[in-house]
Amino acid sequence: MPVLNSAAQIRDEATTWRRFLHQHPELLYDVQNTAAFVAAQLRSFGVDEVVEGIGGTGVVGVIRGSREGDRTIGLRADMDALPIVEKSGRDWTSKVNGRMHACGHDGHMAMLLGAAKLLTETRNFAGRIALIFQPAEEGGGGGKAMIDDGLMERFAIAEVYGMHNYPGMPVGRFASRVGPIMAATDEFRILIRGDGGHAAQPQKSVDPIIIGSQIVNAMQTIVSRNADPVSPLVVSITEFHAGFAHNVISGEAELGGTVRSFTPENRDLAERRIREIAEMTALSHGGLAEVTYTRNYPPTVNHPEETFHALAAAKSVAGEDKVADDFAPWTAAEDFSYMLEARPGAFILIGNGDTAELHNAEYDFNDEALPYGMSYWVRLAEARLAG
Repeated sequence: MPVLNSAAQIRDEATTWRRFLHQHPELLYDVQNTAAFVAAQLRSFGVDEVVEGIGGTGVVGVIRGSREGDRTIGLRADMDALPIVEKSGRDWTSKVNGRMHACGHDGHMAMLLGAAKLLTETRNFAGRIALIFQPAEEGGGGGKAMIDDGLMERFAIAEVYGMHNYPGMPVGRFASRVGPIMAATDEFRILIRGDGGHAAQPQKSVDPIIIGSQIVNAMQTIVSRNADPVSPLVVSITEFHAGFAHNVISGEAELGGTVRSFTPENRDLAERRIREIAEMTALSHGGLAEVTYTRNYPPTVNHPEETFHALAAAKSVAGEDKVADDFAPWTAAEDFSYMLEARPGAFILIGNGDTAELHNAEYDFNDEALPYGMSYWVRLAEARLAG
């Protein structure tokens, strides 16, 4: 079946919401104005219950179906933007210098708001729908904050679903997979302590730059020689800070980087080997290395049955041939992962067309995708709560 006629009919309205949100981006948990806009729209649609302040600044709207039912499913959109200076050149470009919706969360909100409007009008389901608008996805762990604040228990959520736009995938297409779809994301810092001195007499010093260079090279073996070659793992050193003058050997250097993994085994392996390589390499050169390793978002792991239902809903909107069920695991990270740890559910990707990549200053959400996203949410909700 195609895009819902009702979704196509409110496309212009949803586009207006999306572009307004794009012009007024807010960061992390500081999304008070965004949350207030979302809550006001939900109330204007006639959503039965609107609760603000979940997990700090999260919003949850509850819609009751026209038929009795004891199940609640959660549909989630993220609200926060990124600290990027926008260069898209759009008429609706960000009005806040240094902030922009460079990941499409404005579009995610607009699609879920549109679905809320349609579902409130029809109520063609049994049970309840919890519309989850989450702050602080971009590194703040807002999903976990909402869970810690009792999200799942308070609204008796049995299943939870999320969606994200994907540049490069044509508009009107969807993709997902059973199991890990997005990676765990960790970060590390390595402080190398040597013994500084005159660059003309290196034999009297312990050069932390030499130590750091050896560590960088040795860490390339974690993926190539320690990890299972058919189990994806990324170890990237992205920072190297040392020195301040051409004739001085600094006493310290600092490295930083990220690890992306999909299994607990690879996550543990990467942390252990980073510590071993850094500490032993430094000792072998007469220096010391202090490793700080921080585990951030866990992997986003789709549950089998719920993924089947998500893909079926997408096929009912886009057609069998435009929905992929074998999407290759994506090494970006998502804090929807916390919600999938708390309840069964699935995360799906929706095509954004030939646009700039996510987190790019020239990115913009493609409004052509709005009717597809709204239709997907409605069909998924009605199918999961058919009664």
